[in-house]
Amino acid sequence: MLLLEVKEKSALCDRDSLPLSNEKTFYVLLLPVLEGSFRATLQGARSNELQICVESGDANVQTTNVSEVVFMNSGDNPFKLIKDSIKILENHMGTFKHIDNKKVPGHLDWFGWCTWDAFYTDVNPQGIKEGLERFMEGGCPPRFLIIDDGWQETYNDFQKEGEPFVEGSQFASRLTDIKENGKFRGLKQDIPCYDLQEFTNFIKESYGLKFVYVWHALLGYWGGLHPSSETMRKYNPKIEYPIQSPGNTGNLRDIAMDSLEKFGVGVIDPQRIFDFYNDLHSYLASCGVDGVKVDVQTLLETLGFGHGGRVALTGRYQEALEESIARNFGANNLICCMNHNSDSFYSSKRSAVARASEDFMPRDPNSQTLHIASVAFNSLLMGEIVVPDWDMFQVWYHQSNVSEK
Repeated sequence: MLLLEVKEKSALCDRDSLPLSNEKTFYVLLLPVLEGSFRATLQGARSNELQICVESGDANVQTTNVSEVVFMNSGDNPFKLIKDSIKILENHMGTFKHIDNKKVPGHLDWFGWCTWDAFYTDVNPQGIKEGLERFMEGGCPPRFLIIDDGWQETYNDFQKEGEPFVEGSQFASRLTDIKENGKFRGLKQDIPCYDLQEFTNFIKESYGLKFVYVWHALLGYWGGLHPSSETMRKYNPKIEYPIQSPGNTGNLRDIAMDSLEKFGVGVIDPQRIFDFYNDLHSYLASCGVDGVKVDVQTLLETLGFGHGGRVALTGRYQEALEESIARNFGANNLICCMNHNSDSFYSSKRSAVARASEDFMPRDPNSQTLHIASVAFNSLLMGEIVVPDWDMFQVWYHQSNVSEK
């Protein structure tokens, strides 16, 4: 998105027009969109010119002609301009819905806690129990909980016991089962629970939780599904290697993407996507889980080769995901994460909540102002398609001026 504030006097006009004022302003909006199998973006050039880049993400999907790749509109109110423009595109494209036409999940009405910053992948039942007790002692018990990354059964082919740790290899772990890992099975200290179902029921009854969500990646896990897993074979995963857009590599390298380019991803057969989501979500629902936070979504833009391109592949996954959510959770209980590309936004017909930023970094105070600025700016556009999620958030007493004001 490019939003320009323009002085009226700079506008083109004919000789018979009334004199234009240098005091009055209006706004010009440029929104790159999707056309068929192609995605457009705006980019700068060394010549100080604005360029339009059109790509499919699949060398076998090419064209020499595009006609509708950038939407332009103008108005005197930037917020109304963006809203009106997204509604025009909703009707014209027919591939996504404006937030006004989506069902918003109930967890948004409640204070919640995500386990990520507290435990990272070491999340476990005892830690969750102790965390919920601390909240109650502090007088602000959450009614909404996200059990983040760390509850699933995974295997990493590139980390061997006794060998030096290879930086980035943590992202190469692959999913081996849809059920919870050993941390969430068996008796855990003073928690009378033997599996995820019993634990979910226990924390709901003991701490007044109304919603319990769990995390998973769009492809199951960061490194996808493990092809050698007996449980995963029914989804026919194949190891594929991401190919990034030059527009990405020309800006900022990412350790997770660099890792996956090297180690590969266990990509679900496009014909089995819904089966995977339905099996996973129906199991979670049977355990009392109310919804899911689905992460690592933009990885799909690098896996379009051989699948008709990034736009087509994203559309398939998004449709299957939303259908499974509707079937198994029924209340649109979905949080999308790492889905900051137009492929995802313009394929979003039901998903109504999405994280609006990079991760919040509690150990890097210098990044927090940038985090707030980023989510505020991103919310201008995202807020017309989803409810922007500003990510988990924490401040210490010396930061209590709350800089987002």
